[in-house]
Amino acid sequence: MVERTVADLIVDRLQTWGVRRIFGYSGDGINAFMGALRRAQDRVEFVQARHEENAAFMAVGHAKYSGDVGVVTSTQGPGAVHLLNGLYDAKLDGVPVVAIIGQQSTSVLGSAYMQEIDLPALVKDVAPAFAQQVAAAEQLPMVLDRAFRAALTERGPAVVIVPHDVQKQPAPDLGQEHGIVVTAPTWARPRILPAEDDLAAAAELLNAGSRVALLVGQGSRHARDEVLAVARALGAGITTSLLGKPYVDETLPFVVGTMGHLGTTASAFLMSTCDTLLIVGSNDPWTEFYPPPGQARAVQIDIDGRNVGNRYPIEVSLVGDAAGTLAELLPRLRPRQPDAWSRDVAGAVDGWRRLSRERAHTPADPVNPERVVFELDSRLPADAQVAVDVGSCVYWYARQLRLPVGVPAHLSGTLASMGCSIPYGIAAKLLHPDRPLVALTGDGAMQMAGLSELVTVSRMWPRWSDPRFVVCVLHNGDLAEVSWEQREMEGEPLFPDSQDLPDVPYARYAELLGLRGIRVDDPERLGAAWDEALAADRPTVIEVITDRAVPLLAPFPAGAATLEKMHQGIAAEGDAGRPAAALLNVYAAQEGWRAP
Repeated sequence: MVERTVADLIVDRLQTWGVRRIFGYSGDGINAFMGALRRAQDRVEFVQARHEENAAFMAVGHAKYSGDVGVVTSTQGPGAVHLLNGLYDAKLDGVPVVAIIGQQSTSVLGSAYMQEIDLPALVKDVAPAFAQQVAAAEQLPMVLDRAFRAALTERGPAVVIVPHDVQKQPAPDLGQEHGIVVTAPTWARPRILPAEDDLAAAAELLNAGSRVALLVGQGSRHARDEVLAVARALGAGITTSLLGKPYVDETLPFVVGTMGHLGTTASAFLMSTCDTLLIVGSNDPWTEFYPPPGQARAVQIDIDGRNVGNRYPIEVSLVGDAAGTLAELLPRLRPRQPDAWSRDVAGAVDGWRRLSRERAHTPADPVNPERVVFELDSRLPADAQVAVDVGSCVYWYARQLRLPVGVPAHLSGTLASMGCSIPYGIAAKLLHPDRPLVALTGDGAMQMAGLSELVTVSRMWPRWSDPRFVVCVLHNGDLAEVSWEQREMEGEPLFPDSQDLPDVPYARYAELLGLRGIRVDDPERLGAAWDEALAADRPTVIEVITDRAVPLLAPFPAGAATLEKMHQGIAAEGDAGRPAAALLNVYAAQEGWRAP
């Protein structure tokens, strides 16, 4: 019989914390931990990614879709370095992740040993809430407990470093003695509410406004009903951050869609004309799309006081849980009947819906990428889960996809790291193997991480009760968002050596892996492609050949201010830029712009 070791204790402690799945990639620094996981495989599942970065994304995805702690593990040296990107995703989007990282044996540390790097220094910035290297077997339970509590309390990553020799030590039998700390694997979510005086001040400010807007972020995850009730009471329009998009019903006439550069014209109208702003659980960085300072009086609700006033001048701050705070605020509000403001907001929403449909059907060579997501909008199953990558696909997700109530959708928001969608999707599918999964990605993100993690999908899918895992690749041969940023921000032409991408047959690659592949180069075939993929008996890659010339134009008036620079950059591209110039003029004209 194998003696119970510290590695076994790690597994047991993780299980006590409710962990049933660990993402990672093995290596000699965690071999003892892998042995313990093998012995406990009926209790805790190990999910092998193709790369540690993607394993970290899976852990982040698990945390985002479940609301629980995601756990990832790697060996020392390069394995630990590879985790950083995913851990920064967790830090910047505020989700709890615990990383268990191996290290060389304590007897060789300081000798410049193979794969020896200063791990505490490496993770210092990404895990400010908690990072600790375990030096003794007796220390492990306490360190792991503190890591979980820190991750949950601070909503971010925590790191536990366990040298190889410590993992192999006998599991300690802890008692009460000097130099030993005995802890408990417990944590309870607190109920945090603002002071009565602050609630009264917030209500007074909101009641005084005549044109109220709500900006809703991911902090409203458990406050959907309360947000709706407050908006109805105030006759307010609702816009969302990217991370807040899944938590409102975008079919309602006063929900104007996503804010920001990739947002809607209705959101731009709301934020540019409101006189009162209520920010709920959002720290959205698109500050130039907020109301101009001085235009709107503002109240902010956030459970983290560090976020209050971080993006906009706030008069009243309400530090507390969104659902509880809104519930306390609601009785203090004076309900108002629909008025001219309500009609103006509804009119802006109607106008946006007409514009988004028009843009989706704007001719392109060969397929307009907006049309791809437009066709998904009416077909997305009510029990689906959605994962979105970083790049131009985010624009079409934000503008063309109205999520059914209850459909979770996640992306790398603040870090905006390419390659997250398929790792996120795998984590979501493992949580709910009976629900279909749709991942939206571009060819850049697909080449960065998606192709490798399709291998993981091909390995796992026969175990899923619902085999539908649909990856839609927008194939335009271009890092489109970078290309348009180059034109918009720098007034420079795209740099082909930097932005052109190799031509990869994504659908054929899927078929090589035993999956289904569908290639589309005709917009009239998009609907049928989605229907086929969403009815398939296995995961499917839809490869759509899209037009790189379709512009990433910010909603007006901000978009109008960038036109000159964008045309300047395109003009420098010569004949190659003519299609982009033509489509940019079409998109601008659709918002009422006329060429000088």
